[in-house]
Amino acid sequence: MIRASLVVLVVAAVVVAMLALAGDAGHASLTWLGWRADMTAATAVLIVFFASLMATIGWRTLLWILAAPQRAERARAESRRRQANEALTRGFLAAAAGDGSEARRLARKAADLADEAPGLVRVLAAQAAEAAGDAAAARAVYSAMLGFPEMRLAGHKGLMQLALAQGERETALRHAQEAFSETRSARWAWRALLEARLDAAEWSAGLELVKNAVDRRIIPQVTGERARAALLAALAAQLEQSDDLKSRGQALDRAVEAAKLQPGFAPGVAMAARLLAADGKLGRASATLETAWKIAPHPALWLAYRDLKTNETPPERADRLVALAAQNPAHRESRILNVERALIIADAAQARGAMQALEGEPVTARIAGLRARVAFASGQPDEARLWLAQGLNAAHEPDWSDLDPEGRAFAYQPADWSRLVITYSETGELIHPRHERNERGLSELPELPIAYADAAPFIIADGLEPAPYPVDDEAYGEDDLPMAEQAPSPPRRRQSRGRLASAPRAAK
Repeated sequence: MIRASLVVLVVAAVVVAMLALAGDAGHASLTWLGWRADMTAATAVLIVFFASLMATIGWRTLLWILAAPQRAERARAESRRRQANEALTRGFLAAAAGDGSEARRLARKAADLADEAPGLVRVLAAQAAEAAGDAAAARAVYSAMLGFPEMRLAGHKGLMQLALAQGERETALRHAQEAFSETRSARWAWRALLEARLDAAEWSAGLELVKNAVDRRIIPQVTGERARAALLAALAAQLEQSDDLKSRGQALDRAVEAAKLQPGFAPGVAMAARLLAADGKLGRASATLETAWKIAPHPALWLAYRDLKTNETPPERADRLVALAAQNPAHRESRILNVERALIIADAAQARGAMQALEGEPVTARIAGLRARVAFASGQPDEARLWLAQGLNAAHEPDWSDLDPEGRAFAYQPADWSRLVITYSETGELIHPRHERNERGLSELPELPIAYADAAPFIIADGLEPAPYPVDDEAYGEDDLPMAEQAPSPPRRRQSRGRLASAPRAAK
């Protein structure tokens, strides 16, 4: 209205200005009910303008008075909406804080005030009941949500969580299955179903769920491939334990498929190589291990590569290991493998040289054991024994723990495979269940034939006849460093350092 009045005022001003500039004020005459009014044209224009303005103001005032009840109703509705939003906000915060009584009070207040958000009111009522520990009320609210299409997913999730909290696993899975069947993007339902299949070691059902998740774009493609590789390896391990030839053939197929999906997944690759070698396909087994070594070297891989052939001479085996290390020469495992290769051919100088590439590595039990073997091969039994002693207190390497004392890699239980599937699919990293459980694994410290020999005789300060210092080799184990004991004697003697004697080490 203000803009319209301004426009009329401007037009009237322009007309009056034009009449004034013309030098002729003009003449206007009005006759009405016997009355006659004579005036200039400019005056007539101003009178018409003000009459129109007053009529407009009067009409708008009348409309404003007539619309007063509607304005009052809108104001009341806005106030209720504002109070309802405040009650919902405070109610959700109270439920999140665990204040069940306050959350339920605010939920009732929001239910009285909120006419446009019944879904939020129901969710708040359910969460308030859960915070107050009233499972029956929460179940009733979530069950009521199932009657509304837009709230069915939230109802199923709430009922599933309540069922899990009360140990009703079958009921929880039923709600998860219904939600997954109704909605393509229910990631929580897919995750609940997948974990249930993994806990039951139903690897085939897990593979189907992963395929559905990738098709529905619930998880990325790379996550799906990692999950499938881990599931295929777990299925192959399960089928390998069967005495049925058909099942063992299926185990080979599943392991090979896992190695193709994720060449850097050491459990699947090691299993595929072992089964291929058992099937007489040494060439494919070697190629599978070499491909995996390029991507992610692992100690289980080079041990599997070493054991592919058992009828070769040490130089031939060393040449094969050189070829494997060359696939990824800068990796730590390749540098360790170069040391192992030199030890296989009993080349102490080359082993010392290869060991220099590991100077910056932290001293773990595995590294200490490797250094002890190099020192012994170099004719330094004192140094070897010191490394063995240091390795006793050094940290163990998780990767090495994946090898059991019999030398078999990744001898996991179904629960271990279940955890591995989840961890590897989400992060691409391996877990080490045997290391976590502190189970006995493949020894990281070698059993070297090192023993104490007779030490040099004591030196008598007063020139008396020197007597040999007796040492009983059988009283000490290979890893013990005995403390010298001085025989009781009046003269004070100065003890010399004992030396270590050792038998020649057999080539590996």
